[in-house]
Amino acid sequence: MTEDLRRDVEETAVYTKEEIHREVARMGAAISRDYAGRNPLLISVLKGAFVFMADLVREITIPCELDFMAVSSYGSGTESSGRVRILKDLDTNIEGRHVIIVEDVLDSGVTLSKLITMLQSRGAASLAVCTMFDKPARRRAQVDVAYRGLTIPDAFVVGYGLDYAEKYRNLPDLCVLKPEVYTK
Repeated sequence: MTEDLRRDVEETAVYTKEEIHREVARMGAAISRDYAGRNPLLISVLKGAFVFMADLVREITIPCELDFMAVSSYGSGTESSGRVRILKDLDTNIEGRHVIIVEDVLDSGVTLSKLITMLQSRGAASLAVCTMFDKPARRRAQVDVAYRGLTIPDAFVVGYGLDYAEKYRNLPDLCVLKPEVYTK
């Protein structure tokens, strides 16, 4: 980790890259087992989930396809607005497909629950959620999660794809961002 980034995060990582990798491997094995013979379509929710998606697909041992969506409910702030905007839609028709939404963090659940409703209306044969991080303290909408990684505290975390103002995604560990960085 570069010195510039190290200054902005708490000294101890919430989860190290090794701990994260173990969870990704576990979830990849579970998806491989559960979707054998079904060629699932994994949809990465951009931008945060791209790191997780890249690692996850390398742990999946069955044929699968990928697509990407960009949705936003945050704008430039640190709290969800509750209004979901599609910034980039799918390139793939999901009708009749077995779809797995790959998300970086399940926070309030508002954005993800709206995304699930929208994708269900497109006629997927099945729809499941896979999230790397779960922050239950912030939950405002119920979301069923088939593949859940690590539980995180109610803190502003960055790294492993998660950002603040488009920075810190490249940190290999999940770290708590110092409050003075995002309250300036």
